[in-house]
Amino acid sequence: MVLKRLFDIFASLFGLMVFMPLFIFVALLIKIKMPGPIFFQQMRVGKDAVLFKMIKFRTMTINHSGSTVSVKGERRITPLGAVLRKYKLDELPELWNILKGDMSFVGPRPDVPGYADKLEGEDRLLLSIRPGLTGAASLKFSNEEELLALQDDPVKYNDEVLYPEKVRINNNYVRHMSFGLDLRIIIFTIFGKKLKEEYFN
Repeated sequence: MVLKRLFDIFASLFGLMVFMPLFIFVALLIKIKMPGPIFFQQMRVGKDAVLFKMIKFRTMTINHSGSTVSVKGERRITPLGAVLRKYKLDELPELWNILKGDMSFVGPRPDVPGYADKLEGEDRLLLSIRPGLTGAASLKFSNEEELLALQDDPVKYNDEVLYPEKVRINNNYVRHMSFGLDLRIIIFTIFGKKLKEEYFN
């Protein structure tokens, strides 16, 4: 765990410095194309169920009334926002959350309180570590928004199918986590590869 945290600190600091020009460019684009706040900030559940404020580049219209489940092609997602989400550029500010210690590079994606509060018993194991920028469940469901777009009731499908499966995969990651596995997940995330099924069972 010490090695994992040291990696997070140095890698996030390096990433913030290297990507600073891209940060500024994206921020300017949002300000020009999407009048309003540059960043989207939301309370998420972190390690030991402690709430923290996660920060991302804003990809949606202001004051929309949509749910916390995002579906590809939704009207609340702006054209620029769709591009940022496609290439995961909206998540770059989370490097700051990693540097602060709210998150890690690898771990379960941080849930909103409404979902994490429902976890019971062994399912709460995933709350024993910092949430991640990417993870095993994120790799398996890298096409989550497209998958939800195919459903008649995306929220129901997420709640009854996707979310329970992500909880299972994330808890399996916690039981078998290692620095080597983290590196594989990071590399596979960068190159868009899939983890072998053994990591999900």
